[in-house]
Amino acid sequence: MEKKIMMTTTLRIALILVSLGTFSMIMRKIRQSRMQIESAIFWIVLALVLVVYSVFPKVADACASLLGIYATTNFLFLFAIFVLILKVFFMSIHISQLESKIKELVQAMALEEKKYEEEKR
Repeated sequence: MEKKIMMTTTLRIALILVSLGTFSMIMRKIRQSRMQIESAIFWIVLALVLVVYSVFPKVADACASLLGIYATTNFLFLFAIFVLILKVFFMSIHISQLESKIKELVQAMALEEKKYEEEKR
């Protein structure tokens, strides 16, 4: 008979504490106007998912079994790695778009400065 490794109480408590800490930190940053709500939504959703996994460990167990992962803790680590890789990918796209906009703005400013200098003469 196969033994299934489930989520320990210590891991559940750690997940809840980390999730609540992340949630409170994000809310504090939003109130201080240091983070836009659009950016914070990702972290809030991630914190809520971790709370669901820790309060209802059967959900994490079912996801691990569905994916054929032996230990629930391994599923949680895999889930976290996957989510963070996705976040980095989308941040890379966003940074590339911002770099393009900055390049266009710098070029437009240079043209305006040149035009201003020529009118000045």
